[in-house]
Amino acid sequence: MVLGYVLMPEHVHLLLSETRIASLAVALQVLKQRTSRKLKSADKAQFWQRRYYDFNVWSEEKRAEKLGYMHRNPVVRGLVAEPEDWLWSSCRHYSAGLRGTVEIESFWTAWEREQRRDPDGRRVVVPTLAR
Repeated sequence: MVLGYVLMPEHVHLLLSETRIASLAVALQVLKQRTSRKLKSADKAQFWQRRYYDFNVWSEEKRAEKLGYMHRNPVVRGLVAEPEDWLWSSCRHYSAGLRGTVEIESFWTAWEREQRRDPDGRRVVVPTLAR
């Protein structure tokens, strides 16, 4: 599941958790195959680089550090003044609960999921967060 993301002009940052169905390597293989079929131009041999850089995150502190690095990347590159200004990022979701281009798992999504059910598990209608 996606915990954070930043889509940059020539690369992508993803903070992912292991899936219960397959390994991270298989999940990335599927992601790359599906996106390259849609985005690769006919004259290109490949869309994605063959390798990717990965880093195992074992603590909440390291997760926050990596997420902060990812969200600051557009600012460091001079694309926006503030991390929240970059629309192709999970930063706005973490700071204000706003939905972005990719659905992620966070406090906000867990809260919304809980709000959709009453104590007996029945669905209920509740006001949604401002989008």
